[in-house]
Amino acid sequence: MRILITGGSGFIGSSLVRLLIQNKNHTILNLDKLTYAANSNNLLDVMHNPRYTFVRGDIGNIKILKKTFANFQPDRVYHLAAESHVDRSIDSPMAFINTNILGSYHLLEASLSYYNTLPKGRAKTFRFIHVSTDEVFGSLGIKERPFDRLTAYNPRSPYSASKAASDHIAKAWYHTYGLPVIITNCSNNYGPFQFPEKFIPLVIINCLQEKKLPVYGTGSNVRDWLHVNDHCKALEMIGERGSLGQTYMLGGNSERTNLEIITHLCQILNKSIPKAAGKDYIDLVEYVNDRPGHDLRYAVDISQTTKEIGWEPLINLETGLFNTVRWYLDHRNWWQDILSCKYDGERLGLNRAPNKKGKK
Repeated sequence: MRILITGGSGFIGSSLVRLLIQNKNHTILNLDKLTYAANSNNLLDVMHNPRYTFVRGDIGNIKILKKTFANFQPDRVYHLAAESHVDRSIDSPMAFINTNILGSYHLLEASLSYYNTLPKGRAKTFRFIHVSTDEVFGSLGIKERPFDRLTAYNPRSPYSASKAASDHIAKAWYHTYGLPVIITNCSNNYGPFQFPEKFIPLVIINCLQEKKLPVYGTGSNVRDWLHVNDHCKALEMIGERGSLGQTYMLGGNSERTNLEIITHLCQILNKSIPKAAGKDYIDLVEYVNDRPGHDLRYAVDISQTTKEIGWEPLINLETGLFNTVRWYLDHRNWWQDILSCKYDGERLGLNRAPNKKGKK
């Protein structure tokens, strides 16, 4: 199986590369632009594998896409290349439009052109797996039913709007042109190699640096947490068993408020590296102005996915968080290198935020 992964040097993409390369029948090509959130060091353990190839390129570059498809001849495409941080999308929405919408369009077009040249046998097994987010469905009330594949789209941030658009384009290329597309919508991921701007690594690293732990609003916003390894196992199974044109919901069955996550991370760190004089890392919490348009709750119903492909998350949240903390403790050089040149922990999403009177 020849597998093309876009965004394979990012957090989820690199985890997927590491998983799929374990199958000796797979040959992997990672096409990645290497933006700020991508990191070649995420794949140090596979970069010399003869079944792994890296191509630096933008999915918006038509020439690179045509050359990649012609030379590599993939049997499966996993599309993970995306701008993904909500706060950055508030400050700089155009980057999200360019990559998540226009880039996805160009990738779908290149995939379709390639697919139409395949002989019947290979065309029958070709798959394009479009990896998306539960944020496209908007915000849930505390007592509302979780999102499922029939939930209406209601994106509320530039990030989720751009991902919603790419979902619709991918579905259109299936229904209109017959490209064998499968879509996944996942809940919040966590685990090793996650860029420090994201919530869980930011809390861990700020604790280690004795910095404040910013809590948006009251910390009552709820997220469903999915370990990245569980997510990638689902993607592998969907590539093998998924139905064409179908949407698969992927979640961790682990809803927690943001404050609950911070509290649990602080408890782990209190035991792992206790502070002097019995002080608690939770004392670093600082309540800050809420994110503009902050969705209250995300929750995902995975029952149909489990029924159709046999997948369910195996890593419970407590174990996953403990192992994630240990990973960041054991890989300080990885995140210290990022802080020294790419991101210093500053809050994002404020440049274009409205003031208290609703004016910019």
